[in-house]
Amino acid sequence: MKLSKFKFKLPTDLIAQYPTPNRDESRLLVLDRKTGDIEHRMFKDVLDYFEENDSFVMNNTKVFPARLYGNKEKTGAKIEVFLLRELNQESLLWDVLVDPARKIRIGNKLYFGENDELVAEVIDNTTSRGRTLRFLFDGPHDEFKSTMMSLGETPVPKYIERPVEELDEERYQTIFAKEEGAVAVPTAGLHFSRELLKRMELKGIHFAPITLHVGLGTFRPVEVEDLTKHKMDSEQMFISDEAAHTVNDTKKNKGKVCVVGTTAMRAVETSVSTEGLLKPFEGWTNKFIFPPYDFSIADSMISNLHAPESTLLMQVAAFGGYDHVMAAYKAAIKEKYRFQAYGDAMLII
Repeated sequence: MKLSKFKFKLPTDLIAQYPTPNRDESRLLVLDRKTGDIEHRMFKDVLDYFEENDSFVMNNTKVFPARLYGNKEKTGAKIEVFLLRELNQESLLWDVLVDPARKIRIGNKLYFGENDELVAEVIDNTTSRGRTLRFLFDGPHDEFKSTMMSLGETPVPKYIERPVEELDEERYQTIFAKEEGAVAVPTAGLHFSRELLKRMELKGIHFAPITLHVGLGTFRPVEVEDLTKHKMDSEQMFISDEAAHTVNDTKKNKGKVCVVGTTAMRAVETSVSTEGLLKPFEGWTNKFIFPPYDFSIADSMISNLHAPESTLLMQVAAFGGYDHVMAAYKAAIKEKYRFQAYGDAMLII
């Protein structure tokens, strides 16, 4: 499977700049992966496709305010620091991206906040884009963390071409977000409202929350034509005994398992037993799913509409069938569906 097979022209006016006023009132394109048939619905109609004792696997990772703006010592040049992950809690070491990268050298100090509440020193250039920063902070870790969070900004993607607003704090987060650690939101989960979850519960649908802390690697451009040569960045994930039990019970009782989003799908496909059941897991995954691929867990999948040539689109095409998914994307563009994080959704059954 080649990268060029995932090229299509996405009109820029279809890249959603704002979420819909109500989470569950985005549009829903429903694709039957056996026949290729397409229906156009509202997201809250998703309930019509599921029965009592079906299960939904959801990623409960929580986005933290990962974007910091600082100034370089001496020159005062403005530097954007994107926090990726904490490497060492005791030493306050963080893996980060800096922009513009060329201006930063080992030994440089960066100052954050109007009164320089935080100071960091560049101690390593790990990759062409990445850096390791050591934060210099005199005080307990909790205090350091809350200072950092208060200075950080919600890390909405750069294709949202407007300043970050108050609404983003709430809306660039799923309502079931619980485990902090993501630098990007698992977007398929954004469409679930409290009312919809309640209705699902009343219908007897089960929930299996798992955690995959979404890193920027999920969105790293694929730069090789041969997809087998693309390497995904590792992301931390957790599947509890309880979540595995919920999913396996559903499968044994012939119910349907719906996996919400590409991140949840990567997580469940990372930890599958030889009998095709879900196993508890704690660790890291760099799984890259593209066609052709045999899925073990999911009967259906919810996803947002993704960018051309993205690893996210490749995974969706593996699940829904390449031809069917590309035809559905064509229909979505014709019907002016909204794409990317704040856009509309797709259900593949």
